[in-house]
Amino acid sequence: MAHSSEWADTVFVGGRVFTGAGPVPVDAAVAVAGGRIIAVADVGTVRALAGAGTEVVDLEGGLLVPGFQDAHIHPVMGGTQMLGCDQSEQTTAEGCLDVVARYAKDHPDAAWIRGGGWSMDCFPGGTPTRSMLDAVVPDRPVLLVNCDGHGAWVNTRALEIAGVDRHTSDPADGRIEREADGTPAGTLHEGAVELVAQHVPVATEDETYAGLLAAQEYLFSLGVTGWQDAMIGSFHGYPDNLPVYLRAAREGSLLARVVGALWWDRNRGMEQLPELEERRRIGQAGRFAATSIKIMQDGVAENFTAGMLEPYLDGCGCSTGNSGLSFVEPGLLREAVCALDRSGFQVHFHALGDRAVREALDALGAARAANGANDHRHHLAHLQVVHPDDIARFAELGVAANIQPLWAAHEPQMDELTIPFLGPERAAQQYPFGDLRRAGAHLAAGSDWSVSSPNPLWAIHVAVNRAAPARELPEGETYPPFYPEQALTLAEALTAYTAGTAWVNHLDDVTGTVEVGKYADLVALDRDPFTRPADEIGDVRVRRTYVEGRLVFDANTTAPTASTD
Repeated sequence: MAHSSEWADTVFVGGRVFTGAGPVPVDAAVAVAGGRIIAVADVGTVRALAGAGTEVVDLEGGLLVPGFQDAHIHPVMGGTQMLGCDQSEQTTAEGCLDVVARYAKDHPDAAWIRGGGWSMDCFPGGTPTRSMLDAVVPDRPVLLVNCDGHGAWVNTRALEIAGVDRHTSDPADGRIEREADGTPAGTLHEGAVELVAQHVPVATEDETYAGLLAAQEYLFSLGVTGWQDAMIGSFHGYPDNLPVYLRAAREGSLLARVVGALWWDRNRGMEQLPELEERRRIGQAGRFAATSIKIMQDGVAENFTAGMLEPYLDGCGCSTGNSGLSFVEPGLLREAVCALDRSGFQVHFHALGDRAVREALDALGAARAANGANDHRHHLAHLQVVHPDDIARFAELGVAANIQPLWAAHEPQMDELTIPFLGPERAAQQYPFGDLRRAGAHLAAGSDWSVSSPNPLWAIHVAVNRAAPARELPEGETYPPFYPEQALTLAEALTAYTAGTAWVNHLDDVTGTVEVGKYADLVALDRDPFTRPADEIGDVRVRRTYVEGRLVFDANTTAPTASTD
């Protein structure tokens, strides 16, 4: 319905609208004025609001949707990586090494070669070696963070500078891959990365500021208008990104709406709470607010650090003595979560294995028992393996399931580095989106970029099909659906990536749906996926992106910062 008869700044006609208020798009047009939606109505009503200065946008049969909002993402890291030694587009070991060699040649004065984005499935066993890097950069230290942020690849010179050798013990929260005589092989997992990273010159604020702006431009090209940054702090050679966000917010260059999740230092205890409260106090400006806390409870399944209720299997299918890591001792976790909840923080968990998921839910249950119910909207991200007994607890505790749908598909990293070491029963409990929805859990969605592509449409494609878009597979490769009983409908997946994340970010009163009075954070798609086969969702492209009525991306005139193909 129309809000008023004022002239519109922009009207959208010629397509359908997914308002988010219902499960299917509606035949309607939309009018925007003063940065807000003033009408969602029939074409005649909306056209009557168009004056001489109104821009009329013809959707040309496409679909208008709310701006996508990413519930778990690392844009400063991703953008800075894009501007440096970026291996994220490579699919082979040779390709990764070529990027390093070219970057080293083009930057002869760089004391360290730093960057990352490599994927474990490019290398045998998921573990690249120092000798590979030595062959292309023998004279300078190299540290390249894995695309998932849970490991790094280093050369011999970097190990020498750090004093890491066969006598160096594994840290409590990490592991050094080793050669037969105990010499570090070149891959460092989890906390072992810091053995070398602490010697790497930290990126400057100007470098990370440029990275944030590059990331924002790229995300706008994909229709992402807001997000929750899943790590506000310093990490593996990156400086504290809180000042970077505040600078961008105060200078007006941060146009997206961002909630920041302040990093909980797993090597410390309750003494850090006052510091986090102070960072929250100073960490709010413009469209940025650091009001969440990120707790990384475990690692990842591919390097056997995700916290599991039962041990991993070995290559022969036999049980090992390793059940992964719990980075925060469960007793301390309960104490911390109770205190954070009492202080008014939202808690954003990295919980990937079934034990980590249970530990996080137990902590949130303790907080509710101690403090009572509230509206903090705590959430668990990743949820790769969830024990069936814990599915219903999300709705019971009012905890959101923060899903990364792009990962719920067969591909080499899943089929070669994960399923064989989980076993068939536990593998079938991976990414149970359908079960969580049926049990009443609130779903939010994100990408974890730069771990994986931030393209929401590709993620939505996987959520619906439980298979990767054909364009993302090697030529001639096909994979069966990945536990298709856990699929979501298109409307459910789209809602998770819009209204779902808006709810988690406490922005649902002003964004997340196309309704009168809300900010005009809108995305025009080049086609209507509701009218096409589900296996074509991944082919949909963003034509235009608007933030508060302002055009921030136009496919006809703007070249994205990074490829969306």
